[in-house]
Amino acid sequence: MTNWQELEHQYFMQTFERLPLTIVRGQGARVWDEDGREYLDFVGGWAVNSLGHCHPVVTKAVTEQAQLLIQASNQFYTIPQIRLAELLVRNSCLDKVFFGNSGAEANEGAVKLARRYGQLNLNRAYEVITTSGSFHGRTLAMLAATGQAKFQEPFPPLPTGFVNVEYNNIKAIKSATTDKTCAVMVEPIQGEGGVNLPDDGYLAAIRAWCDQKGILLILDEIQTGIGRTGTLFAYEQYGVEPDIMTLAKGLGGGVPIGAILAKERVAVFAPGEHGSTFGGNPLACAAGYATVKFIVDNGIAGKAKTVGQYLIQGLEKMKQKFQLITDVRGRGLLVAMEFDSDIAQSLVMACLDRGLLVNRLKPDALRFMPPLIIGTEEVDEALGILDSALSSAIS
Repeated sequence: MTNWQELEHQYFMQTFERLPLTIVRGQGARVWDEDGREYLDFVGGWAVNSLGHCHPVVTKAVTEQAQLLIQASNQFYTIPQIRLAELLVRNSCLDKVFFGNSGAEANEGAVKLARRYGQLNLNRAYEVITTSGSFHGRTLAMLAATGQAKFQEPFPPLPTGFVNVEYNNIKAIKSATTDKTCAVMVEPIQGEGGVNLPDDGYLAAIRAWCDQKGILLILDEIQTGIGRTGTLFAYEQYGVEPDIMTLAKGLGGGVPIGAILAKERVAVFAPGEHGSTFGGNPLACAAGYATVKFIVDNGIAGKAKTVGQYLIQGLEKMKQKFQLITDVRGRGLLVAMEFDSDIAQSLVMACLDRGLLVNRLKPDALRFMPPLIIGTEEVDEALGILDSALSSAIS
């Protein structure tokens, strides 16, 4: 029998801290390894598998599109790209769309768009304010934007043009704003940084400040968008509208795709100023259209809100039982549990042994990002496994 994990070590750059699990098949909220063992998946491809593994509407869309047209380049019009752009605009507060291949690429394009806007309308302003604890991607520029030193330190020198300030502190944003500032870029809820929820009024205060100064608000909804937090987009819960919004992860239902959305007045790219070879290809856009349409037509975001509340309630009960749990937080089906010590990895392994996949968010925290289509029975199953893993950790 082929030892796939040994081959990976031989041929693949060792950039991932993988678990000792080779997944060969997935369906809904479950996956199976090469030995046929079943696991309940609460990682969800890192919040990518919004409709679960191999959802029929996604597989049908991909199969049919693959038989028609996979790639044509953006030298030509293609129907799936236009259909997805229309769907996103009609269901958001934004007016124009550009498609790329990933979240980092979408954020790069958003910053590039903000700088172009600053050049044209803000006396060539180019700086973007970001916050501590943020995560915007792994390209060099997005590492500079990301407010976590651990991602930045291995790769100096980083591109300039980013000013990082304390999260949840509107005074820090105001103090950092100068005549060089073209935008403020934040996640509505910080994902990789810890599933950190903003204080009430924080995003509204940023919006008001941007309006006052004439600068742009960029919302990075790579992880929070497409129903993950209980509404189609997280900004809907905070009473603000972004000038630019980025999407990826759950947008394609498992197929790689990213998007930049912008207000009409902000969509200032001229022909030739931005582009992508693979971005918006027919295959990815067909998957994206099928995914978003199913989520919208079937009220999946609202169901994610309800099931997410059920999950959080279950974790809160667990917090009362186990003193080592210090916090439970989240919105919709983006949830974290924090501990008083660095036991997250041991809990990940204990859950794996019991048939549950969870994500180590930090040494002292777990993250839960199951498919948006899970039900309360699957949540109960996951809670039972986690309870068993926690019991073993303190025994």
